[in-house]
Amino acid sequence: MTTQAEIPTLASLDSISYINEQGQLPESLQGKIGVYAIFDADQVLQYVGYSRDIYLSLKQHLVRQPQGCYWIKVQTIDRPSRTILEEIRQAWIAENGSVPVGNGEQTEQWNQPINVKPLMSESENQTYHHLDGIDQEKHLKKVSRRIESLILEQLKERGLQEEIRFNPKLKTSGLLDLK
Repeated sequence: MTTQAEIPTLASLDSISYINEQGQLPESLQGKIGVYAIFDADQVLQYVGYSRDIYLSLKQHLVRQPQGCYWIKVQTIDRPSRTILEEIRQAWIAENGSVPVGNGEQTEQWNQPINVKPLMSESENQTYHHLDGIDQEKHLKKVSRRIESLILEQLKERGLQEEIRFNPKLKTSGLLDLK
């Protein structure tokens, strides 16, 4: 079990660009276990999480909340220990002085697949409610593709060169999540 003295402060860690000059996420974090803090363009802390594969988690967060993912700070550990990961996460949130939006009021938006139903236009919503069964699924898939293209366009504008693939099976349920 780690002690408070072993936990690095957020302030002591270097900021890493979420998307590097080559348009890639930090590949050095693939398969790495640890705690990560995500900051927006103004270096305001948005979310603190931990993962068994930081790289995959960062990719998910970027798709779900592209406007909040500009900088990261990371502490990796060699062996998985939920206790140590949770202690670091709690220490960083305490150091911040307030709960980041991604760990508070926007937890679902940062951690769950994107639900396209609330993102439907008025006409899409009206059409959806006049359909039933398989036609509703087809409509949700169409809306999901529209939202997906908006997200991909936003990420392209940010310079992302990495391949982003959404799970096609979830689209008929009106959900977007990475494959």
